[in-house]
Amino acid sequence: MATVLDFKILNNKCRTYFGMLETELRRKISVPTEKHKERFGFYLFVLESVCGIKDISDILPLICDQEFNSVAFDCKDEDWGVDAVFIDDEEKYINLFNFKFRESFNDRQQSVNETFLTTKFTNAIITGDTSDLTGKLGDFSKEIINEIKSNEIWKLRLYVVSNEAKEIDVNTPEIRQLKDLYDLEVVPMALDSLAKIMSIRPAPIDAVIHVDKDSILPFTENSLSSSKSYVIRLSASDLIRITCNNKSYRENYRMEDYSELYETEMEYNLLFDNVRGFITKSKFNVNLSKTLRDEPSKFFMYNNGLTLTANDIISEDTNAKQKIKITIKDFQVVNGGQTLRTLHSFKQQDKDNIHLYLSNCELLLRVFKTSTGSVRNRIAEYTNSQNAISSIDLKSLSIEQIQIEQYLDEHNIIYARKIGDTGLSPTKEYIHKISMEKFGQILFAIQGSPEKASNQKKHIFEKYYDMVFGENKFDLLTFIKIG
Repeated sequence: MATVLDFKILNNKCRTYFGMLETELRRKISVPTEKHKERFGFYLFVLESVCGIKDISDILPLICDQEFNSVAFDCKDEDWGVDAVFIDDEEKYINLFNFKFRESFNDRQQSVNETFLTTKFTNAIITGDTSDLTGKLGDFSKEIINEIKSNEIWKLRLYVVSNEAKEIDVNTPEIRQLKDLYDLEVVPMALDSLAKIMSIRPAPIDAVIHVDKDSILPFTENSLSSSKSYVIRLSASDLIRITCNNKSYRENYRMEDYSELYETEMEYNLLFDNVRGFITKSKFNVNLSKTLRDEPSKFFMYNNGLTLTANDIISEDTNAKQKIKITIKDFQVVNGGQTLRTLHSFKQQDKDNIHLYLSNCELLLRVFKTSTGSVRNRIAEYTNSQNAISSIDLKSLSIEQIQIEQYLDEHNIIYARKIGDTGLSPTKEYIHKISMEKFGQILFAIQGSPEKASNQKKHIFEKYYDMVFGENKFDLLTFIKIG
């Protein structure tokens, strides 16, 4: 359950985003009240997190909220309850956003009424009558109508987002009515969900496992090394235990009654170093769920397992050396995040799922001791390279990208390698924010290919990568002067 501390942390983050907005616009914004800074920053934070857009300059065109545009740009077109629109050409989703920002913490549930504020816009889309829609919303409506009349399959999705504690129940008759009338998928996001995606470096997370010797394979880089990594065959119920948000359970390797885990949730901070971070658009993996239910004993063969990195791994022989106790210190899940989310979601669907299915399911767990950040990032990059992950996300973990981030941070510039990046220091006042993609485009243009920079962003991080980011290919100091 979300707390007042989560509320305060979110407010601070939203203020940071408002500061970045002023930096982007190169001017101070006169707001009606101080709380408007947090409210407007709230829009930017959510849209970056949900839409996967790192540059504020690319987020601003999505915002239709009348008050935001009036204050920031002196544009007063009515928004009809639609605060932002994001047309996702890749996923073929038309995403509508309705924001509600409360000035003080409360433990109330989101109001169902907020979902109906968008019906006038939705009706205009369905009927094709957009005569009352002006400004951004009018432009979006014409684009949306063209898309839904095309031969492509498009879906409508409404994000109901607020900083209230509890999300609306999407199974209420009112929400079902929206689904029936408009084929509109409603996705609620309240404080509890938002707290999980805030990029705050987590405190070290530890766990303890106790397994048979024949379930583990130790690995050392060479015969002289005392540092060991491990490949472990682990039950799904035990994996849920060591990745849940209850510290005492993570350390309780003696646990026998795993039904206690039903009330827990996944510790989302374990995905902080994941190549894609926390992805709100990530869907529940139906195929994984079907295997868990129909063939739990075969899950081990069908799934690639998880990869963990840890600052330290402490092993101890037990039970006359028949078993081994392993303490994993300060660990992160760098590969297999979707599998982990699916396991925890499957567990929460029904209390009986733990002993009926998960107890009969095993996975492969690779645990690497990483003494340096560079090694950890290499493991994350290479173990993800065979999955359906974009080249941009993969390159975000490259050594040169991290070095660029650190160098620009010294010049008070945020280098957004991943969604939600707001700088390495929570107390520093940054003068600019630039995404890794935009940075690559600028470099590509400077190096003599301006005609390719705008429409070949993906290729910059594939076939042109070494040419653009290779050693001695550019001077960061020169770039800072250009910026």
